[in-house]
Amino acid sequence: MNAVGALNFPSRRVAWLPAAGAGLPPGLGWRDARDDDLPFLRRLYADVRAAELAAVPWPEAARQAFLDSQFALQHRHYTTYYPSADYLLVEAAGQAVGRLYLHRGEHEVDVVDIALLAAARGHGIGTVLLRLVQRTALRDGLGSVMLHVEQRNGAARRLYERLGFVVEADSGSHLRMRWIAATLS
Repeated sequence: MNAVGALNFPSRRVAWLPAAGAGLPPGLGWRDARDDDLPFLRRLYADVRAAELAAVPWPEAARQAFLDSQFALQHRHYTTYYPSADYLLVEAAGQAVGRLYLHRGEHEVDVVDIALLAAARGHGIGTVLLRLVQRTALRDGLGSVMLHVEQRNGAARRLYERLGFVVEADSGSHLRMRWIAATLS
């Protein structure tokens, strides 16, 4: 059995965001991720890590085995530590283009993960999704939205800073960033 075949999503999840598509541009939406989405999510993971691994002189089979194992570890970590999270598959024009994993706590929302295919980046999708998360946090009286970004992901960090997130901790490989609920500009 391959690494993806052994994975699944928790059966008990809590929907937190407004109805799929509410507050989004036409053609952009999300739905709950399902176990049969795992092959796409594995490809998305590989796509996100492509630039990082391009310089590694591994045979393609070794590269794929590494990516599969890392995806499986990440997926198990997320579903173990955030069993009731929203695991959302992001779609544009009916095609899967990314994922948005959210965990709503008592006082804040944790963006567990947001990832888009390279072809979908730079088109405002991440901005729209994160602004919706911010508006929903305000709606529910939550104090903040928190996320982590890899140090080397300058494009994502610039996006988060434009949306009002500020760095509050540096672990060496990642920055913890937080948006404090206030008014949205």
